[in-house]
Amino acid sequence: MNKTIRIGTRDSELALWQAHTVERKLNELGYKTEIVAVKSTGDLILNVPLYELGITGIFTKTLDVAMIKGDVDIAVHSMKDVPTALPKGIVQAAVLERANVNDILVHKGSLDFLYDAGTIATGSLRRQAQWLHRYPNHNVTDIRGNVNTRLQKLKDNDWNGAVFAAAGLERINLLPENHIELDWMIPAPAQGAMVVVAMEDDTFCLEALAQLNHPESETCTTIERQFLKTLEGGCTAPIGALATFIEGKIRFEGVLLSIDGKERIHLEKVIDADEDHTRFGNNCANEVLQNGGTELMEKIRTQLKK
Repeated sequence: MNKTIRIGTRDSELALWQAHTVERKLNELGYKTEIVAVKSTGDLILNVPLYELGITGIFTKTLDVAMIKGDVDIAVHSMKDVPTALPKGIVQAAVLERANVNDILVHKGSLDFLYDAGTIATGSLRRQAQWLHRYPNHNVTDIRGNVNTRLQKLKDNDWNGAVFAAAGLERINLLPENHIELDWMIPAPAQGAMVVVAMEDDTFCLEALAQLNHPESETCTTIERQFLKTLEGGCTAPIGALATFIEGKIRFEGVLLSIDGKERIHLEKVIDADEDHTRFGNNCANEVLQNGGTELMEKIRTQLKK
């Protein structure tokens, strides 16, 4: 174990927390490590909505390049930020045990606006569409930046609230008291999960990281990402997906919405956990496509090109 594993990460507080978590686990197994922090394009461009940047994997691309160049050995990501197709030569090496999958609304005290007019901030088309589906009289405004930046923007603006992933705020102890869990909002595929990637020919790192893998979390996130990939959503379409193990079964819930939230195609499926689930996510996505999803995806693509 003479090799020092260089762990690549974005330099936000949350990303560094995730990298140090992986570092600690590797250190406990006897591996030597070093954190290498880089700033991604997604962190630098804060005034343009993600879906307008036209970049797949905007938060992962900088680290992909660093790995391919040999500047870092592995990279740690929030799995929901990772494109469903990894760059050539890079492979998924470990999915850590998943944290809270839910979205939350951080609000400014009174929730009376939920029954009237309100303005909610989010940079996610998925959250926007699901919010407008439930609250069609509300306005949704764009918000960018890491979780610290977005919390500050919420304080500085006259919005009623902003939507966050619960896991991100919980991990760095920033979860405010004034929040509610949005248990009706279907999360992003792989939300709440951390993934570690490595070069496919790096046997040393792959063997080390295999010891960190959580099989149940890997199975659920794989199903969700299959669903996303088959719908061809990338980071642009309003797609939610959640697979969970419940009493010997795998339950899947998926949704595709129009950007304005007016159209919604929802699906729930359950299979036995010991069934072959290698194509479960694909099959669920194909059912959505056959039930109007193909036309809705084409409409979304047309809107995003404008």
